[in-house]
Amino acid sequence: MARIEYADIDAEKVKPLSARIVAERGQMLHIYRMLLHSPAVAEGWLALMTAIRQRCALAGDLRELVIMRIAQLNGAAYEAEQHHAYALKEGVSEAQLAELEDWENSKLFSALQRAVLDYTDNMTLDVKVPEKVFAEVRKRFDEQGMIELTATIASYNMVSRFLVALQVEGSDQV
Repeated sequence: MARIEYADIDAEKVKPLSARIVAERGQMLHIYRMLLHSPAVAEGWLALMTAIRQRCALAGDLRELVIMRIAQLNGAAYEAEQHHAYALKEGVSEAQLAELEDWENSKLFSALQRAVLDYTDNMTLDVKVPEKVFAEVRKRFDEQGMIELTATIASYNMVSRFLVALQVEGSDQV
């Protein structure tokens, strides 16, 4: 059970934003029900996450591998539940998802995916990224790609930390 009750999405002060969230996301997810306690934060969050998920050039399989790995590392079950189907749709295999926890010993990940996962692990667990890890991922991405990859990792760490701290539930059934 979430630590704070979900916001009333029909309250006058959030109705227009609620409608926009449903229009952009297809439904009112629990994360947005929680965020709507602060319309300003909810609106900024929506803009940032829309940019990360829909406007960046970062390949969808890499984005979803990053998200699933962050969810795993941070114990964010809701995040993993929400993105499992997206990962499959973007070309991540069930076998890769099954071996994601031990990706370093798996043969299912390409050199590019391994570099991205190493960067993700370091940003998530240690914050500071060793030069060797950065150099490995940097040789695969131009400046835009590095910014988008780094922002994706940073943003989804924000998401998982929000979800875990407030114990946002894994099911979007209210």
